[in-house]
Amino acid sequence: MELIAPDAVLTVKIDAAHTDDQYELFEVDAPRRPATPLHRTGWAKAYYVLNGRMIVQVEDEAFDLGPGSSITIPPGALHTFTVLSPTTKFLALSLTGAMGRFHADLDATIPRDRPVEEIMHEIQQVLGRHDVTVAGFDAAGLEPVS
Repeated sequence: MELIAPDAVLTVKIDAAHTDDQYELFEVDAPRRPATPLHRTGWAKAYYVLNGRMIVQVEDEAFDLGPGSSITIPPGALHTFTVLSPTTKFLALSLTGAMGRFHADLDATIPRDRPVEEIMHEIQQVLGRHDVTVAGFDAAGLEPVS
């Protein structure tokens, strides 16, 4: 199954339904484009780069990752990634099924034919339904936080 996000395509390799909701595995194909805003998720995850190059920011540290590199991201850590090569493919291992539920909701809710700036309201609604917060936005009020 493929899940479309504004910044990548996630192919479900191991579904949380088959692991008693303990973990799930995705293959992530991400093109070079502006980075996803810094965000926090309520679940831990790890990335393992298959090909391409990317910078992963976790809190105030940046990690330059290429093929064979990996990184872990604790739950609640402020993070994002930026693709440096034309595309990057990496595995994302997530503890619990929360990441899959979030991305399934995002895939079902977000129109694919409009720029991210035009669909921020829809994105904020999805964020509010899951344990995801974006730095600088209040999901409850859907307004930037000053």
